[in-house]
Amino acid sequence: MSNEQASNDIFQRMRAGEPLRKDDSEYARFGEVVSRTIRLCVEMNATATNVDLVRDRLSDIIGTEVDASTTVFPPFYTNFGRFISLGKNIFINHNCSFLDIGGITIEDDVQIGPSVNLTSENHPLDPADRKTVLPRPIVIKRNAWIGAGATILPGVTVGENAIVAAGAVVSRDVVPNTVVAGVPARTVKTL
Repeated sequence: MSNEQASNDIFQRMRAGEPLRKDDSEYARFGEVVSRTIRLCVEMNATATNVDLVRDRLSDIIGTEVDASTTVFPPFYTNFGRFISLGKNIFINHNCSFLDIGGITIEDDVQIGPSVNLTSENHPLDPADRKTVLPRPIVIKRNAWIGAGATILPGVTVGENAIVAAGAVVSRDVVPNTVVAGVPARTVKTL
């Protein structure tokens, strides 16, 4: 570990986009957060009887208050939780999964359909280093709509007012005011 890494904790390094390796001297701290998040997600999904309770539990998971204008329908899954940032007036439908080690930012007025996957982490191609996690943030800009079953991959920004069609797999940025569809997703319409 370099002197610079030693001066930053594992969470600062993750936020900076540095690879996460199991041999990191602080990896156990990361593991503690993951264990807590998994436990809280199970509790949220099993006991939440209304959207207010879900919002309260999700606030505990992400470490900041989720605005009262935001609605999340369970089940909802995340592996880390602490790198999710939610704006106002967001709707997240049933069965969504947010892998947020690389960071996930969702701005105001975004709609997310059921069974959407936001995956902000990847792994190296080299088989010898495949257990390393490569974090890259996902940003969903204001008033975007992510259709049912879509997958947004690491490092992608979905532009303002854009629409990601149901089932699309998005591997590169989506231009504002466009509709993307397919695997891999391509622009099919300008709004």
